[in-house]
Order: sequence, then structure tokens, then C-alpha cells
Amino acid sequence: MRLRENTALYKTLRRIKGGYWRLRLRLRNVKPSCHFAGASLVSPDLVAGEHLFMGRGCSIGPKVQMGNYVMLGPEVSITGSDHRIDKVGIPMIFAGRPELPETVIGSDVWLGRGSLIMAGVSIGDGAVVAAQSVVTKSVPPYAIVAGVPAKIIRMRFDKEDQQRHSRVLSGELINGEFCGPK
Repeated sequence: MRLRENTALYKTLRRIKGGYWRLRLRLRNVKPSCHFAGASLVSPDLVAGEHLFMGRGCSIGPKVQMGNYVMLGPEVSITGSDHRIDKVGIPMIFAGRPELPETVIGSDVWLGRGSLIMAGVSIGDGAVVAAQSVVTKSVPPYAIVAGVPAKIIRMRFDKEDQQRHSRVLSGELINGEFCGPK
């Protein structure tokens, strides 16, 4: 019998693995339902909601918040804006660092393989960032962005479907059923 066919055992082992990575990386503000596919460099102040999936080799800097159902492909980086380049007469290596801005990733966001998210941007609920994209500006909810620098390719849903999906993400009842984080 395959492991994934035994749902209870699979979920238990997945929680144990997630707990191991949470302890190893000292992640106090990450929910137990997180899943790490492999080793990553993650700042211990990461705040993440339910069902975070982080691919192997990610690099997550300080002051990052993520909502529920966020997926990070392998080698995603959230970093940058951390060197002073505006001081005349002082080499950059000695110029110090500015206050790092907060980076906010909404719920149900997918960051594709190797994408680079610059510190201080916000990515709205339901957004998709294509692989190898560089996000230098905030991304609106439900936008699909790609490129260097990332630009909006199209919207994931029309306005009506965006509202319906937002209600699901907030945990409202849809057609009499509870939808949202448990």
C-alpha cells in the first residue's frame, strides 16, 4: 500500500516533518500544518498561516508575513532593499543598512520556482507569480504576474469570482458548507 493512500498516517508523518523544520528553523509563528519540502534559509520571525508549502532551497528574509494556503516553489527568495547606496564618499559595504520594510504575502498565493520578491512589497490574495520573475512592486489580488520586472499578464478570476473566492478564503459558508482554514 502506498503511503499517501493511508491518509491518517500520511498526515501524521507530514505534521511530524513540518514540526521538525519549525523547530530546526526556530519558527514560532508558523502553523503546524506547514510543509517544508527540504532545507531552506528562513528568518525566525516569519509569520505564516495554515497550510504553507515551501519548496527546497528557499531564502526568506526578515519581516515577512504570509497568509493561509501559500505555496512557494523551490528556490524562491524574499530579500533585498538592505544596503545603503546613497552615501557619497562611503563604500557601500560600510554604508550601513536602512530599516527593512515589511513584506506581506496574502492567502492562496503561489510563488513559482526561483521567483525573487523584493522586501517591502505586498502580494494580494490569490495572486500567482510566475517562475523566475522578479517582483519589485506590489501585486494586486488575483493578478498573475511574470517577467523581470514582473508585470501583470492577466487576472486569475473575474470580479464576481474574485468576491466568491475571497469569501471562501475568509471562511464564510458557501452553499451551506464551511470553506476556509480549519
